[in-house]
Amino acid sequence: MATLETEPSNGSHQTKPEKSERERKIEEWLPITSNRNGKWWYSAFHNVTAMVGAGVLGLPYAVSQLGWGPGVTILVLSWVITLFTLWQMVEMHEIVPGKRFDRYHELGQYAFGEKLGLYIVVPQQLVVEIGVNIVYMVTGGTSLQKFHNTVCSSCKDIKLTFFIMIFASVHFVLSHLPDFNSITGVSLAAAVMSLSYSTIAWAASIDKGVQENVQYGYKASSTAGTVFNFFNALGTVAFAYAGHNVVLEIQATIPSTPEKPSKVPMWRGVVVAYIVVAICYFPVALIGFWMFGNEVDSDILISLEKPAWLIAAANLFVVVHVIGSYQIYAIPVFDMIETVMVKKLNFEPTRMLRFVVRNVYVAFTMFIAITFPFFDGLLGFFGGFAFAPTTYFLPCIMWLAIYKPRRFSLSWIINWICIVLGLCLMILSPIGGLRTIIIQAKTYKFYS
Repeated sequence: MATLETEPSNGSHQTKPEKSERERKIEEWLPITSNRNGKWWYSAFHNVTAMVGAGVLGLPYAVSQLGWGPGVTILVLSWVITLFTLWQMVEMHEIVPGKRFDRYHELGQYAFGEKLGLYIVVPQQLVVEIGVNIVYMVTGGTSLQKFHNTVCSSCKDIKLTFFIMIFASVHFVLSHLPDFNSITGVSLAAAVMSLSYSTIAWAASIDKGVQENVQYGYKASSTAGTVFNFFNALGTVAFAYAGHNVVLEIQATIPSTPEKPSKVPMWRGVVVAYIVVAICYFPVALIGFWMFGNEVDSDILISLEKPAWLIAAANLFVVVHVIGSYQIYAIPVFDMIETVMVKKLNFEPTRMLRFVVRNVYVAFTMFIAITFPFFDGLLGFFGGFAFAPTTYFLPCIMWLAIYKPRRFSLSWIINWICIVLGLCLMILSPIGGLRTIIIQAKTYKFYS
């Protein structure tokens, strides 16, 4: 929804006309393009914060629904495929000399054409980013509630609704930080926390040891239940690898010159981030399932009731982490809304506009989270429906459209394999997620 006027996206390399004073002012005001002095370690923090969400705590449960063989295979395959597609996006950021694709949809417009690129990318990107923000509102509230119940087990029960509101109150303040670089401190804290609670999850599981009569078979009593759970677990895994939606926006904050293109520091940050992702994901998923078998809860911390102080700390770490993650996913949404407001609707780029837009958005995500807090079902549904395309195969389709590799060359084959696997994920996992939501909705009371 941005920079539609500045340059044709059809791949033509003609020199673009000088930007008008107003356009330059808008670019300096918009959150994605206002600050370009990011360092490679900013990229590492932001990518870890974007990628390692609270979804990691659901991975042992996902592996229990997939089974040992398929579970390990899908985890490793997802790590490899998403690292490959992330590399493609970093490479394509400056594919046209002298032009930077600062937003996912701008690259989409270059690959598919002005209109079609917008229609393909923007709805998916918005579903992912708003979906993540809603899920993180639920996660933040749930973790706060668990912290409260663990620390003060004799206290009066407080509704989840109120905990979600408490979590949202932080964002009514933090959302007014102008751009990515201004949230680097929040992002660093979040990245450290994700490493901390992941380590607590697997270390406490080892400490607890393999449970008596542990079972590693499928838990569902019927074949249909097993199949639907398998589909839902695919979505949970897809949700765990969702950082691609903000990768071009993060790269936009890094300075770039022909001698020192932004892809070099960006890629260094991505590699560091992916090592951290592996350190967080694989031990939690595999050790959690090994210790608890198919009795593991949809959030591994629930299975680990003791020691109480450690579980309370882990839940608090999750809250801090999710605060950072929420901001990482919200900034591109703010950028899109603010772009439409100032470029299409001709509002003046003022602080007041930003204040209203961001508060309304935080209030909206809070309201939806309070109304539909079906956490694991939401993960599976959003995971397949929107994360699979933007993470697993949309970068591959853009790569094929832009670079046009020779048919049956290695690049062509690898991209098509990713596209086929991503499509399977996109079709199958929402089915399982939707079934989980329907089952939970039967017993759910609104605003309880």
